[in-house]
Amino acid sequence: MKINPKQSNRYAIQLALAVLIGVAVDAGLSYLVNRFDLPLYVDTAGSITVAAVLGLFPGMITALLSNLICGFYNEYAAYYSIISIMISITASYFFRRGKIKKISNAIVFVLISAALGGGLGAVFQMGLLGHPQFPQVEEVVRAIVPSDGLLFMAVFILVNIGLNLVDKAVSTIIVVAILSAIPENEKRYIWASGWKQKPLTEEEVKTYSGKKGRGGISLQARLTALIIVAMVSVVAAMGVAGLRLFFNNMKQQYRADAVNASQFAANAVDADLLEGYVHSRSAIKLYTGAGYQKTNELLKEFQTSVGSIKYLYIYQIREDGRYVIFDTDEELQESGMIGEYIPFDASFEPYIPMLLAGEKIPTIENDDIYGYFITAYTPIYNSHGECVAYAGADASIDYISDYMRDFILRVGMIFSGFFALILAYGLRMSRVYMVYPIDSMASVTDSIADASTDQESMEAYVNELKALDIRTGDEVEKLYKALCRMARNTSEQMRGIRYFSNANLKMQNGLIITMADMVENRDSDTGAHIQKTAAYVRIILEGLKEKGYYAEKLTDKYMSDVEMSAPLHDVGKINIPDAVLNKPGKLTDEEFEIMKTHTTAGKHILENAISTFQGDNYLKEARNMAAYHHERWDGKGYPEGLHGQVIPLSARVMAVADVFDALTSPRVYKPAFPLEKALEIIREGAGTQFDPKCVEVFMDSLGEVKQVLKKYQET
Repeated sequence: MKINPKQSNRYAIQLALAVLIGVAVDAGLSYLVNRFDLPLYVDTAGSITVAAVLGLFPGMITALLSNLICGFYNEYAAYYSIISIMISITASYFFRRGKIKKISNAIVFVLISAALGGGLGAVFQMGLLGHPQFPQVEEVVRAIVPSDGLLFMAVFILVNIGLNLVDKAVSTIIVVAILSAIPENEKRYIWASGWKQKPLTEEEVKTYSGKKGRGGISLQARLTALIIVAMVSVVAAMGVAGLRLFFNNMKQQYRADAVNASQFAANAVDADLLEGYVHSRSAIKLYTGAGYQKTNELLKEFQTSVGSIKYLYIYQIREDGRYVIFDTDEELQESGMIGEYIPFDASFEPYIPMLLAGEKIPTIENDDIYGYFITAYTPIYNSHGECVAYAGADASIDYISDYMRDFILRVGMIFSGFFALILAYGLRMSRVYMVYPIDSMASVTDSIADASTDQESMEAYVNELKALDIRTGDEVEKLYKALCRMARNTSEQMRGIRYFSNANLKMQNGLIITMADMVENRDSDTGAHIQKTAAYVRIILEGLKEKGYYAEKLTDKYMSDVEMSAPLHDVGKINIPDAVLNKPGKLTDEEFEIMKTHTTAGKHILENAISTFQGDNYLKEARNMAAYHHERWDGKGYPEGLHGQVIPLSARVMAVADVFDALTSPRVYKPAFPLEKALEIIREGAGTQFDPKCVEVFMDSLGEVKQVLKKYQET
């Protein structure tokens, strides 16, 4: 089906309209169930429909846009975009390939879609929230499994899949109804509209995709790997840079929080009263003073209000360590450590002289068994300007780590949808604009090259190349048009070459027949000998090939060369005197020796002809037949006494043909033998005079042999 530019514009408008309608359906249904607080997930019906009608990529766009729009009233919707996209991919696979026509396949689709929506949805909810999103669902699951754990998760997944079964079953029924209402020609038009060439069948796509380059990797695989590596690299680089910037900014913020908290604590206490709170390692009096309790509550309240501050305390610094005056850590208070001594951490050692001198110290990053903290100390001065203690605040970096993990999880869930969409778009564009056009051009071009010996097939493939109708509008289209011109010109050139080749071949055959006739006309009784022997040679060669004998030798070219040059097997007789050649009686020994020289004479004549040509040509087999067609399988022939397969195959074939014609044809010195007698002589000569395989196929083809005999007996 050919698509013109106007039709392409129409398809683009239809696609955009279909996507908008699909998004409206998904977002509208999702809004209704959200508005009435129903534990349902009817947010993929539009995506499934678009994927089923228009294909994978439009369905993925619909799924992603639907989830993003649903995010305006459902804060978690955007995180589930990858699930909706996976359901669209499944819908495209089942509906676009017609698999949904079977009830069993429809049920499989509903189950797979429900498993994706319900199973992955449950996992995502637990990762995001730590519990089911809908309270009604959680109540049902808790009624079955009260406590958290793997069993709770398994039940939650099953319940969630059950809820999705209803949605996906209804969506499937709607899509089947819509597809049934669309005319077949419209479906074909929609299917063909996305192509930038003649649409390929699934079989053609498989054939073209299976042809890989020399490295064994297809262009599609290379482009897929390139897109994935590029996207992952960019995301990884941006992610690492962003996270590092975020982490450093958060550390600066936490450092400021620690400094501000320590300064607040330093200002919140009465420095002149701090000495009274510390006394001989006893903490009893610390809890009796109302002023102490009020200050401790104030510090606790401030520490609780600042999320980044985990500990807020006031220590008195002495040479042997730190003495606790205030500490918001309830465990420390309950353990009775207020007023007790705490040794310095290793991270404080460089600053001990400054602390003992009552000087300000910079913030300290401290990673110990209690956690990873940024600690700030602020000196507390009494009314005499003496440093009597330090207010300290620990901002926990663990809060940043937890926040970053949650951030990475949420960004990863949202990005996965965009990643899938971009990957699908890249693969679609690479296939439509590069892979399919190049693969189809390469396949047809290979066929043209393989058909170089068949003009009709070659022209058919040239027309097939033209019918590809590649219209990518870029360099690939330029390459296609250049290839079409080259293929067309090559076909015309081959037509001309074949014309001259055929003319040359006819002239060549004419010369061969003329040369053979010159010899035959000197021989008074060879009547149609060259025609009959050539026919017998063809019969024997075809029989050998049919039975698989000498398969490595019997190529089409070899058989053609032998058959074409067979008439020259007796060309050497041109050197034999008429008195010997046409003697009516039996030849004397001396005369027979002269007759035997026609083999060597023929060899020399044809070798002289061969020397005038470059490379391989059919005259080499003519030389072999002329020289060796009187050799015997047992080695008792002439002129060289060759035996067995040392004798050229063409000469062994001609030996059977030549003797059989001599036996069945009248000569000046003998009458023609009856057919049965001639066949008996040939059969007896198998394995002694003749190649037994040549005799075997000759006997198996007696029907054709008799037709040749009959034809020339009637002329």
